[in-house]
Amino acid sequence: MQKGMKLVTVHLPDEFLHDLDELVRLKRYPNRSECIRVAIRDLLKEEMWNKTNAF
Repeated sequence: MQKGMKLVTVHLPDEFLHDLDELVRLKRYPNRSECIRVAIRDLLKEEMWNKTNAF
């Protein structure tokens, strides 16, 4: 595990796992964890980090 990273456990529907595994199989991502990290990063970028208006 990389320095500064924490382990987080999540429950996902089988369909999500199937699709994550397909992205890994297609070599879009090296593993499930990286795919999930990218998805969370993109969500946070959209929802939090790029917001110019305060709530």
